Parts: sequence; structure tokens; C-alpha cells
Amino acid sequence: MLPRMKSYDWTNDGGITRPVQLVITPQTFIERIEIDSSPDLDRKQATVTVRAVVRNTLAHEVQVEVAGECHAEDAAWERHLFTPKTARIIANGSAVVELPPLQIDSAFLWHFDSPHSYEANIVLRAGDQQHVYSDRFGIRKFEIRGDQFFLNGEQVRLIGLERMAGSHPDLGMAETTEWIDANHRDMKEVNCVFTRVHWPQDRRVLDFCDRHGILMQEEIPSWGAATFENTENGIQQKLEENGIEQMRELITRDRNHPSIVSWGLCNEVNGKNPLTRQFAHAVSAEAKRLDPNRLQTYASNSLHTDPGADMAGDFDFISCNEYYGTWAPGGVEQVRQNIESIRKAFPGKPIVISEYGWCECKPSTSIGDAPRVDTHTEAFREFSEIAGAIYFDYNDYRTLIGDEGIGAFKQRVHGVVDLYANRKPSFAALRIQSSPIEQLKLNRSESGFTLSALTRKTIPSHILRGYSVRWIAYGFDDLPMEGGLIALPDLQPGQQHSLSVQCKTELRRRITVDIVRPTGFSVATASA
Repeated sequence: MLPRMKSYDWTNDGGITRPVQLVITPQTFIERIEIDSSPDLDRKQATVTVRAVVRNTLAHEVQVEVAGECHAEDAAWERHLFTPKTARIIANGSAVVELPPLQIDSAFLWHFDSPHSYEANIVLRAGDQQHVYSDRFGIRKFEIRGDQFFLNGEQVRLIGLERMAGSHPDLGMAETTEWIDANHRDMKEVNCVFTRVHWPQDRRVLDFCDRHGILMQEEIPSWGAATFENTENGIQQKLEENGIEQMRELITRDRNHPSIVSWGLCNEVNGKNPLTRQFAHAVSAEAKRLDPNRLQTYASNSLHTDPGADMAGDFDFISCNEYYGTWAPGGVEQVRQNIESIRKAFPGKPIVISEYGWCECKPSTSIGDAPRVDTHTEAFREFSEIAGAIYFDYNDYRTLIGDEGIGAFKQRVHGVVDLYANRKPSFAALRIQSSPIEQLKLNRSESGFTLSALTRKTIPSHILRGYSVRWIAYGFDDLPMEGGLIALPDLQPGQQHSLSVQCKTELRRRITVDIVRPTGFSVATASA
């Protein structure tokens, strides 16, 4: 049902497009586990709660015992044991068995710069049979305070870009793990720490975000105003039932991923349509019932006029898709005016620019990569309420309504890389705009070099904790001859830091310096 008819903008590949496993279990088994973690930031403790959904396929009632343990993946020697719990499962039925809460002292917190993960191994014993169900989770707190996002008690102003899956002409939606990882490493290279997607993702995408640090907003595929047109004869009810079902399936599968910080209810469906609002609230209520602690939002493209009448204000934060200069007439000044009207319509709420960019999708739009070099981010930085921005998009993408290409190459030219992930000049420009380093100055001297770094005070900004300076000196034939890694102190937004390095290599042709995240990804580069 959703996406309805052709109201969507991505490829329509069919068949089995994702990995499939056959799982063999005892006749009484754990179907899934739900893990919730709540950190006490002041005490540096965390409470972990596990609920096991146990299914009994036997024709008689069964008594079971559920127990287990969890441990940090980078500290596997320290295991935390759950108190066992017994329960009776009716014949051909299922039940939720909730283990007593577990307290973890000195818990490792998940952050996009330090994505610490835990593994839970939950054991079901039924008679002489045993079943073990394992899953990964993270301990973190992502919340709204006033009009800002906070991650683990620290304000974060986020930036990133979206990737449209299924765009490699040879792979389509049946993507390989190597391709998924390569694309997302590219996204990290362009300083992505925040992304959203238009439909439920391959688990391997979420696994990458968990392990390498990308905050994710995952959505059900309710896209386009046409979805809620002509919904008489019971269609509206069917849409709501299907939207609720898809959100239920999405949360059931993905709720344990620490990278997911919000659920997207729909995208560009005309937020002033009463039927759209009715749908979104129905789906929202189910999402809140199943996962009460995660944020919710709706990505609106109808905030350019009378924003206060739009349902975007009904949820936890405002999400605005803006394309002044391409899909909408205007430029940077219109961006400023629009944000000003949105902040006045919804005072005290965070605003995320959930899409912005440059598409060569209209005859009137300039062709070529040069206009894609972002200028709108500078306007976003003028408004303290802008808590996040997501560039659209990473790649030119295959879509059934593509404007360019033929057959498997039917596409929209929208990305900073092409269908095969070849980088365009806009990739490097977006990397600079998306860096938490505003200025990086490198000066060579006879004995070495000096480096000065200034962190951003505006978007994107956060405390730089655990960052390093990686430097390499190149000599004859431009070969690397010397280098090192220097730990940086914690840097607050808007803080400047300088250092000097003495080199032993005498014939230095050039020096290259990178500011590096704790995860190993470079955020800024300078050469001299």
C-alpha cells in the first residue's frame, strides 16, 4: 500500500534484494529481544532492561527460564549478569518476559565519535532445550532541551547527507556489503554524522552506522502529496492501517540500533492536508506505544507559506526540506526569510533542514556540478534554532521517475558522487562545509611546522573529544619520510588550539596534516 501507486522517488527493483537466513531453533524459542538503556550521566551509571519475546510452538504449556548477560564489545572480559526470570508460555502462544533491570557502573556511552557497543546474550531454557538469542545495543541519551539537541548531556548541532540505496546500475537494490560499506565510509569522509532515509534500510546499513558513528532517522515509505489524494471508499483507512503495520515492523526489527535517534512518519505529503495529519498521528501513536523514548518528526516541503498551519509542528522537532534555487525559485535570501518564518511559527522547537541541495532535474536548472557547491549552510548558521542539516544527497540515484539515463541508468542527478561513487568537485566542497573545524592553518618552518585549528561555534558543532593531529612529511620523489600522531585536548565549540612540531627530515617537499576523529576518519586536511 505504501508507497501508494507511483508516489515515490527511488528505483522499483523487485525480487529478493537483501540477505536471507534460515534460522533453526528449538520448538520453544526467543523470537526477538527488546533492549532499553537509560544512562545516569551524573553517576556514570546505566540501567539496561531486556524484554524477550518467547514463542512456544508446542501443543502444551511450557515453563521457561530466561537469563543472560551483556558486555561491552571492547571490554568483553567484564560481563554483567541479568537476574533470571521464570514464566509459563501457553500452548501455541507467545509471551513477553521482562528481566529485572540491570545496573552497569562506569558504562561506555555510544556517541558518533565514540560508538561503543554492547552485546546481549539472552538464554532461554525450556526443559532440556536451550536457545540463545544475541543482539547488539548502545547506551546513549539523545534528547531535546529547548530548541537544541543533546547527546549524552552535551549540545550537538549536527550535519550530514542522505544516501539513496540501490543506485549502482549493476547491483540495484541487491547491494553487496562491500558497496554499502564503501559508500558509508565515503559519507564519513565528507563529515556525515547525521542522516535520514526514505524507507526501511538494509540491516547492514544500520550496522555500519552503529559501528562507525552516524545518527540515523529511519522512515516508512509514505512519500508524496498524491498518496493522500482521492482516499475515499476506505482507502484512507487502508493507508493508516498499512502505515501503522509498516511502522510496527520497522520498530520491531530496528529498535535496538543505537544509531537510530528518530522515526520519520512521512515525507513531503502536504502537511496542511487534514487527511495527512490524521495519518501521521495514527502512525505516531503506534510508534510512541512501541518505542516511547525515541523522537518523531515529519519531513515537510510545505513550510514556505503559512508554516504555522503545517503539521510539522505537531511532533518533536521541525523538519524542513528546502530547495530554493532548484525546485523552488529564489536563493539564499529566500532561505533566510523562510527559516525566520518557521522559527516564529514554532518558537522553542529545534529545526532540522531535512533536505537541501541542487538537482539537475528541471529544464530551467543549471547543468553541471558547480551550482552544487553549497552556499545555504552559511545561512543556516545564522539561526541558533537550526539543530541539524542533511544535504540531499550523497549520490546521483536511480529512480523510476528519473530525468536522465536509460534503463538501469535512469536517474536523477542530485549527488556529490555519480552512480558508481566517482567523486565530483562538490564532494570536497561539502566536506569542508560539514567539518567541525572552521579554520585549519599550517605554516612550515626550517625546523618543522606550526598548526592552528579553530572549531566551529555554529553548525556543525560539538565538543571535540579524543581527536588527534596526524601529520606526514614528504621528501624526495614526494615520498613519505616522517610522521606522527598527536593527541589534542578536548576542544569546545569556537575554541582555538595551536601546536608546533619539530621534524627530523631535512629535505621536506611538503607536509600534510589531518585532524582525525577517535574513529579514525579525517575531518579536515591542510598541506604546505
